[in-house]
Amino acid sequence: MVERKNMKKKSFALHLLLHQGYFRDINNSESDKNQLLFYAISQTYLPLLNMFANLESDGINFKIGLTITPSLCTLLTDPVVQQSYIEWLDKLILLGEAEIKKHEGNPEIQELAKEYLRTCKRNKRDFVETFNQDILSKFAYYAHKGNIELFASAATNCFLPHYIDLKEAIHAQVEAGLIAHKSFFNLAPEGFWLPNLGYTPGLEHILRSYGLNYAIIETHGLLFSTPPSKNGIFSPVRSENSFAFFGRDPYAEKEIMGDEGYIHNEIYRNEENDIGFESDIEELTAILDQNKERISTGYKYFSKASKSIEKKQYDIEKARQQADKDAQDFLAKKIDLLQKAAELSEEDEVSLVATFDASLFGEKWFEGIDWLERFFRHASKQEEINIENCSDLAKNQFTLQVVQPYHSAASGFGYGEDLVDSSNEWMVRYVHKSTERMIDLAQRFTDDTGLKARALNLAAKEILLAQASDWPSMLHNKNYPDFAREAFSQNVSSFATVFESLGSNNTSTEWLTNTERAHQIFPWINYRIFSKKK
Repeated sequence: MVERKNMKKKSFALHLLLHQGYFRDINNSESDKNQLLFYAISQTYLPLLNMFANLESDGINFKIGLTITPSLCTLLTDPVVQQSYIEWLDKLILLGEAEIKKHEGNPEIQELAKEYLRTCKRNKRDFVETFNQDILSKFAYYAHKGNIELFASAATNCFLPHYIDLKEAIHAQVEAGLIAHKSFFNLAPEGFWLPNLGYTPGLEHILRSYGLNYAIIETHGLLFSTPPSKNGIFSPVRSENSFAFFGRDPYAEKEIMGDEGYIHNEIYRNEENDIGFESDIEELTAILDQNKERISTGYKYFSKASKSIEKKQYDIEKARQQADKDAQDFLAKKIDLLQKAAELSEEDEVSLVATFDASLFGEKWFEGIDWLERFFRHASKQEEINIENCSDLAKNQFTLQVVQPYHSAASGFGYGEDLVDSSNEWMVRYVHKSTERMIDLAQRFTDDTGLKARALNLAAKEILLAQASDWPSMLHNKNYPDFAREAFSQNVSSFATVFESLGSNNTSTEWLTNTERAHQIFPWINYRIFSKKK
């Protein structure tokens, strides 16, 4: 019996979320909001593509799931944003050259500065020459090759359970998200990423109506299902309409980011010690804008062992060695966990799906991409478990246990409470009322064309943007709260302007054109996506 259980198929899947809200400041290319994206491109997105290329060149047939949200895709393909990113890299290169001269008397720190400068130059070369400023096409290349499974997602990272009483809104978010996915990747997805892993009963019927087959939900969404999942999170399940669900690995993120997680090892780079915040302001003229606002540069010279008074220099080679050890340890833990699950399960196959915000790798944990690459390399040399994608694990979709998953989310205390608290609850009232009016407009103006249709399309776009969970999340976390408040208010105000102009039959062409130019997301939008569905 033991021998048979050891022969059971054991599979592990990794899925990363790549997301940024639609923060586009065309009037100031050097704004903090733009730099959040630039830092993500440099520290996470380009290194990810380089990792894929390294694995490919060495013949390692890796598999990984990705969700690249429509708002991020739009920003990454925006010519204004692309050019601003190149200019930002040019400033980092100038800063690096200045840093090398500055540390001529300290060869160890100078060598780190040289390494960071080489990285900046490589990022520029890759972005401009290798990818022709189009990094999405390279992600699509690996997706068409079968290495990456790309999930679709909602149009604007909308927390869908909040709109279960306004199903037309959910339909609009899903439909616009799918159109965006098709336009960026030319792929028909099977999987759908639920923003914030937000699920409530009934969503599966809407998702299934668009030909989608499965989604990942928070751990307790599966553990509290009715009836209980026989295999816990170690097997996907399906709803009555055969839409499949994967429960998220509750341990993976803690193993990396928990109190004793890998990320806290003193050998790793200290992400808080950045010269952008520590050097004299006069030394940063190459990178700072006219407002002299300090920013993160990526030039960081100290390890996590550093204390406020006594700083310990970062050793990049030792950090790489530690990343290798931690990758092996993580793989061993997944093998052990799946083996134990196989011993307890009556099924012939057990599986586990881990999800991470991609910002963990590179942005928050400098060595994270290196760790990820080493994980895949070590995984390719063992036979205990298979590294798969969700599409592989859902091949026997119609034989899965039928359950009703429980309402759940990956934010708040597991139910999205942080998106409706004292800091942001006022947003809910405004966006719900505006959404109701948008649905009504779609019913009243069924066949309009010309200026009126343009205004209605803009109204639909503004509602989708206002529904983004980014805004309440930023208020809850006190992360650029003034900007979030302003952006949300502008979305609602723009919708109100259209709503009132339709009532008076007086739409300003100039205002409409200027607002369309400011929000270039979803250029193909059709307001009828908010129409009532039969």
